[in-house]
Amino acid sequence: MLLAACGGKPAETAPTAAQPAASGASASAPATTGGEIVVKLGTANPLTGAFAEWGKDAANGVKLAVDEANAKQLTWNGQVVKFELLSEDDMADPKTAAQVADRFVDAKVNAVIGHLVTGATLPASIVYNDHNIPLVAYSVTGPKLTQQGFKGTFRVISNDKQQGDALGAYAVSKLGAKTFAVIHDKTAYGEGLANDFATAAEAAGAKKIATEFTSTSATDFGAIVTAMKAAKPDLIFYGGMDPQGAPLLKELRKQGVEAKYMGADGLKTSNFPTLAGDAANGAFASTASVADDKMPGRAAFAEKYKTAFGGEVVAYSPYAYDATNVVINAMNEAQSADAAQYVPKLAASQFEGITGKISFTESGDLKDGVVTIYTIKDGQWVVAE
Repeated sequence: MLLAACGGKPAETAPTAAQPAASGASASAPATTGGEIVVKLGTANPLTGAFAEWGKDAANGVKLAVDEANAKQLTWNGQVVKFELLSEDDMADPKTAAQVADRFVDAKVNAVIGHLVTGATLPASIVYNDHNIPLVAYSVTGPKLTQQGFKGTFRVISNDKQQGDALGAYAVSKLGAKTFAVIHDKTAYGEGLANDFATAAEAAGAKKIATEFTSTSATDFGAIVTAMKAAKPDLIFYGGMDPQGAPLLKELRKQGVEAKYMGADGLKTSNFPTLAGDAANGAFASTASVADDKMPGRAAFAEKYKTAFGGEVVAYSPYAYDATNVVINAMNEAQSADAAQYVPKLAASQFEGITGKISFTESGDLKDGVVTIYTIKDGQWVVAE
């Protein structure tokens, strides 16, 4: 089901935002070496840890865009432009992400594409804003990212409130839920989604009867399953990622809990059906984007990705690719990697990406974002009716 939205991923406790920078000027002008203009692009993703598969996939999307841009040998004012990619592992950890941001500042990057998760991105975004380094996020769905007032911060995907609103309305109007329980992993991503879902579901007429918590490292869900057996909700909403969301569903079904099960983009992964096994059938989840088969360039991108990296697209590499290209396109239009010159072009983007048209609201959110709701049938994600 494709739902229009009016308007980004897992997180830890959000930091206190600094004041927005006064101007869009970058930390440094691009270097000129041997007749070339060298433009440094940074990307930070979890390359180790629980979200490494997602992070490596996204980093590949950025690399593919950079490699293609270099192959074009763009020229600015008669000089060839070379894009240099600096890739860092933030481990999806807020403290590590802030340290990565400091390293990008020291390296004098001209823009950053990333990070994967909301919790890591928020503290890093403050560092970038303080040093006038533009940031384009490809998977960050936490609403706070673009509520900080940072003029150089953008995202190419819808946000969590849009997902929560769509899922809550769907749970009641389409799935007939009269009562529901929420479970989340206590991250800003998971808790925020759970709260937005609950608000929307209650507004649609359902009643919340239980709230339970887990963590991003949990492996034992016995107490939660016991609580769900006692509460007997019509539907359970899980706010979090597939490493916990899938085994939790598996244990719920094993213990006889038959409530409908729903999550957001943290569950809508290629791994979820495998991790949950037969229990996965009938689960629901959303993406903050159009369905894969509705993406204008998804099939061609998947082929290029497989040729370049020898594997299949996992999740966010198409968005990371588009985020990188929208930055490069803005720089090319400005004929400059100085943020003072190219951020106005970025803000005014009308970019036809492989994920769809990319343009931004005044706050840096994606204009005309959509939410798609999926269900699992015969072990495969399909768009829900």
